[in-house]
Order: sequence, then structure tokens, then C-alpha cells
Amino acid sequence: MKFAILAPGKIAHSMAKAVTALEQVERYAVASRDYGRAKAFADTWDFEKAYGSYEEMVKDPEVELVYVASPHSHHYEHAKLCLEHGKHVLVEKAFTVNAAQAEELVALAKEKGVLLAEAIWTRYMPSRKMLDDLLEAGTIGNVTSLSANLGYILDKVERMQSPELAGGALLDLGVYPINFALMAFHGNIAKADAAAVMSPRGVDWMNTITLTFDDGKMAALYSNMLALTDRQGVINGDKGYIEVQNINNCEEIRVFDTERNMTACYKVPEQINGYEYEVLSCIKAIEEGKIECPEMPHSETLRVMHLMDEIREKWGLKFPCE
Repeated sequence: MKFAILAPGKIAHSMAKAVTALEQVERYAVASRDYGRAKAFADTWDFEKAYGSYEEMVKDPEVELVYVASPHSHHYEHAKLCLEHGKHVLVEKAFTVNAAQAEELVALAKEKGVLLAEAIWTRYMPSRKMLDDLLEAGTIGNVTSLSANLGYILDKVERMQSPELAGGALLDLGVYPINFALMAFHGNIAKADAAAVMSPRGVDWMNTITLTFDDGKMAALYSNMLALTDRQGVINGDKGYIEVQNINNCEEIRVFDTERNMTACYKVPEQINGYEYEVLSCIKAIEEGKIECPEMPHSETLRVMHLMDEIREKWGLKFPCE
């Protein structure tokens, strides 16, 4: 599969590291608005071609799958450009700025008959199935609630502080606790409550989200871009609880009984860096003629985007690009 990267920023280096170790991937092209930057990235990771504009790259008939790694504010524009040129697209999370943009991209992918997937890596990792299996087996009995958090010290990162780039904790960090909850609980969300501390520039520095599901389950979620958190996810049942160490890139899953004794500890398989799973899923889906990945179908991407729209509306947070 001839693989291309659009926007060779920090996260693109992590993706390049992953695909370098995949025999199914041919490192073909990199595009930046600055040719020098694209060339430097291509040389570093041994990509065959470098382009000084995104338009040039998507017009290359050899390009098959494009990874869009630009800021959130530009995902819609760049994914649309790729889709319009018949390219399969893997879009970094958050998928778009809002649900309307996401719905338009999904419709375009269907029209063009090409794959469109969201690169929310936790959906594709082996740890997801490990957790699913434990819950389905009734390991902790009747599950009623969960909590999850994610926080990093990112106050000096301009992309995170900028409303113009759709910054803030929710789209960058809060999306992980939200996805954690939706992977564990499959009911419909009956109610979403949320609060935030806003920055002087008008993005959310930190937030809390409480989801109540129609089957009575509850999820308490928290994200913060000003402080480090333990990144833990805890799922509670009447026979014990499960701790997920690092919901952003699971390190291990611990099972506890009602006496709080740890009864099992599951290590995740060794990985390159975790990005490989979403790429392999895309390749498999493309080979099977699908336009979405089963691990993160369009319906789930849209569900998350609609939820984040609802949450931002409660805060009165609207980005300039909307």
C-alpha cells in the first residue's frame, strides 16, 4: 500500500516510525506547504517523494492511502481534498471540528467509494478486545459505572491554546475518555452534563463530563491540559472492578475482587508504538473493499462528534473556523 502523509508535524513522526516497521506499507510521499520541511521529513524516514503543496500530492496517481496529520481546524479541508481526488484517508483525531463537517466527509467517502477512517488509536489496539472479553465474560459482574481521565502539561503548546486551530482539552484529550466510555458502554446516551474552566483566549483548559446512559450506567470523565493526571480508567461492577493503566495507550489491565484484592493482571502485546494497528486495519478494509474500519465505524465517529458538539454548546465554545 503506497502510503502518504499530509502535514509532517510531531505526530506524523510517530506514524512514520510505525509504518517503517510494516512490510505492508510502502513509504511513498510526504506533503507540506513548505517543500524543505517535506523533504527533510522524507529524508529522515526514507519516503520516496516530497511535495511542497498538498494539492500536488493528492494529484499523484500512485498515492493510495493518506494520513492527515494537520491540526483539528484543518482536518475537514484536508480530508475533503484527499477524498475528492479518490484517495483513501486516515484522519487523525479529533476527526473534525464538528459533526456537520464529519457528516459531509462521510457522505463524500460513500460517494467516491473510498475508505475514510478516524485515527483514534485506542479503538484499534489489542487492549480493546482484551477489555471487551473481560466485560463480556462477567469478570466483575454487573457493570454500573466507570471513570476515566487524561491530562498532560500542554499550556506552552500554541496549537492547544489557539481557538483558530480548534485548541483546548476536549478535542485533543477529552476525546480519549469519551471513547473509553463508549467502548465499554454500548447503550445510548440519555444525558450529558459538562463543566469547563476556560482560558483567557476562550478554549477549555480542563473539563469534567458526566454521561448517563439509557440503561442506567454512568461515566465520569475528566481531561486537563494544565496538569499531569494518572490517565487511569476504572470500570466498576458488583463483583469487583477493572483498572486500565493509561487509557491513552494501555500498559496493563488489572482485575480486582470485592475485597480489593488484585486477582489478575494482563499485559498488552509488545508493539512498535501503537500507531501500527490503525494502519493495518485500514489496509485490510481497503483490500476487502470497505469504506470504513470495523473498529471505528463512521457511526461511532459521528456519535463522538455529536456528543462533543453538545458539550461545547453547553460551554458556549465555538471555534472561528465553524
